[in-house]
Amino acid sequence: MKKLISTTVAGALCAATLMAGGLVKGDGSSFVLPINQAWAKAYYKATGKQVQYNGGGSGKGIKDATARLVDFGGTDAPLTPKAQAKYKMLQFPAVVGATVMAYNIPGVPSEALKLTDKAIVAIAEGKVKYWDDAMLTVVNPNVKLPHKKIVFARRSDASGTTWNFTYFLSSVSRDWRKNYGVKKTINWTSNNIGGKGNPGVSSIIKQTPYSIGYIEYAYAIESNAKVAVVENREGYFVKPSMKTFQAAAAGADFDPRKGFYTVIGYPKGKDSYPLVACPFIIMPKEKTQANKQIAAFYTWAYDHGQDIAKKLYYVPLPKSVTNKIKNYWKANGAL
Repeated sequence: MKKLISTTVAGALCAATLMAGGLVKGDGSSFVLPINQAWAKAYYKATGKQVQYNGGGSGKGIKDATARLVDFGGTDAPLTPKAQAKYKMLQFPAVVGATVMAYNIPGVPSEALKLTDKAIVAIAEGKVKYWDDAMLTVVNPNVKLPHKKIVFARRSDASGTTWNFTYFLSSVSRDWRKNYGVKKTINWTSNNIGGKGNPGVSSIIKQTPYSIGYIEYAYAIESNAKVAVVENREGYFVKPSMKTFQAAAAGADFDPRKGFYTVIGYPKGKDSYPLVACPFIIMPKEKTQANKQIAAFYTWAYDHGQDIAKKLYYVPLPKSVTNKIKNYWKANGAL
């Protein structure tokens, strides 16, 4: 597969281009970086207009956008309506994607490992320490799991992927919700190694035997990572796939009156993949000219970039939602 991940979307651009106003800059969520990269490349080819998007994590996206250091930010942890009002931000969804449990167990192929939702919580907490723990072997009778310590790969930066992952853990476990909660950064108690961004965690898993961690699906595909089959909310074990991602995203409630604030992690439905997330774009209300350029970019992406999204294993937003977004932009002077 063509390499997806880089630190910028449209490449390094000269100061003259910046001064001419032909560029909008954003940063944040590494979850949405691959699709923004692919969209920006195709958008430039089609229109000659440039968009630059750096990763850095959702925490950086929120921090830099609210401080007006960039034109827009990407975040997997959506701003609440109250936060949108406080920071005078507009917000809309970009696409739907999924987080997968990627692992490196020598001799165990991809999708051979099944994980219950409670087992994922126990691994993250460090309560399940070895791969041959009964909590894992009981649902994997035909898999030879070794007596090796589990190494948990997690994000070291303020991460929307962590926020969505801990939302899932909090939905599964009352104890997790009470002791840790839903956050972009966590004081992990497991035997763990931290990596920056999805690329960092992917690299740790690839290089560390007997490791497991949470990464966005496009990074798992790019790094050829093994992925687990995960128990969903209805008790069914489901593989990560476009079909199960689409089933999970079908019931999302995107309401423009709330700045589209919604969390779709741990959805209902027997065919739904349980670790689905929606990265959002935020932009300062008063930056009208930049917002028009950003809206033009995402309008193009919604109208012409859906096949690109599917090739990178994202779920495109349905037309009913993108129409709501376009009306929201018009109401706020961005179209």
